[in-house]
Amino acid sequence: MMTQLRLDHANMARMLHVLQLKQKTLARGDRPNFQLVREVVDYILDYMEGFTLPLERLFSERLKEVAPESVEVTERLSSDYKAVKARLMRLSNDIDMILMDAVVPMDRFAEDLKAYLDAHRAYLRDERELLFPLIRGHFNDEDMDRLAKALPEGATAELERLQEAYPELYAELREAPLPA
Repeated sequence: MMTQLRLDHANMARMLHVLQLKQKTLARGDRPNFQLVREVVDYILDYMEGFTLPLERLFSERLKEVAPESVEVTERLSSDYKAVKARLMRLSNDIDMILMDAVVPMDRFAEDLKAYLDAHRAYLRDERELLFPLIRGHFNDEDMDRLAKALPEGATAELERLQEAYPELYAELREAPLPA
């Protein structure tokens, strides 16, 4: 189970790396492939809704039972998650506007994208450093089995669909460094 969580983190880090490349393109004053950005953002939003949120609820509920001292950490992570998702939703709306040829200041969009990337990376780091040790320390095999059953099967299939539909994305994902 922990291996699956680390793999999911690595895949998300790769997605964030692809967005970072697009953000750097924007910062240079060039126009990235916004349809590709749209697909990556949609993937992340779907992943957050279908995987992260249900798993976070499960983690939080179980940790409250077995480690009441963890409530501060889980509440902070929940708050940070909501802030990351809100940033991503704003970016998603801006991408919609850009794709409809509405006027969106690219410098502001690039700054918003960078702020989102920084926030999402910080959230992933906090999960690895704060939440994962709590899980390892307090969850038994039965807890881990329940978590494994809660993992959506579609996350990997969706990533594969994106890779087939967008060879450029696939190439960038393959080249993206794995997080340490």
